Amino acid sequence: MNRILYIIGLCVLAWPVWAGEEIVLQTGFRLAADRHEVDGATIRIFTGDGVTEMPASQVAGVETVEPAPSEAATAESTPPEATPPEARPQEAPVQELVAPADLTPEGLAETAARKYSLPPEFSSLMLRVMRAESGFNPAAVSPKGAIGLMQLMPDTARDLGVDPTKPAENADGGARYLRDLLARYENRPDQVLLALAAYNAGPAAVERYHGVPPYRETHEYIIRVLKAWDQSVSTQAPAEHGK
Repeated sequence: MNRILYIIGLCVLAWPVWAGEEIVLQTGFRLAADRHEVDGATIRIFTGDGVTEMPASQVAGVETVEPAPSEAATAESTPPEATPPEARPQEAPVQELVAPADLTPEGLAETAARKYSLPPEFSSLMLRVMRAESGFNPAAVSPKGAIGLMQLMPDTARDLGVDPTKPAENADGGARYLRDLLARYENRPDQVLLALAAYNAGPAAVERYHGVPPYRETHEYIIRVLKAWDQSVSTQAPAEHGK
């Protein structure tokens, strides 16, 4: 695969830069959230994209996120003398709950791109697909049975030889599947549109309709991914857009 086409003329999608809470999963992943509710054995996580439900047993804890103070505000609020160590309140250690850098969504996407010798645009596109599919929730399971960050169906995961419940394997399998779909439509001017349509609705639906199938869900999915991808690609490769 020697290129990934850039889609022009899409609006910029604003991404949230701060959330009121972080939901810490047993795997070490952290999910940004506006708020949460616990209903028996189920926890509901509310974000700007909607509501995600998962077993409460998969959550290690919930932390409140405060906006980072500016340097000026920090300087003004710093007392003349540092507080003696013995007078400082002790914080509970949380280092063990933080996922290693290579297991963050960004790290997983970059690792997959490097592993399969794909351009940086692929890593960016994969990250947007991951967000649209699961909201970066490694424990997400759809009503149809799709699993994990890249929402792999069990049969697809089996064909790819990965365990979809393991974030690193799920991301690796999703990267290979997306790469294969982009390669499948490489000679088509609407390569990325078809690959995303096939990822969402299946290659059979794309073949049946000789293009993007007329499914509202698929159309909204493609727009959601491309709006987010547009900004990242335009900032990474501005010179190519003038050709």
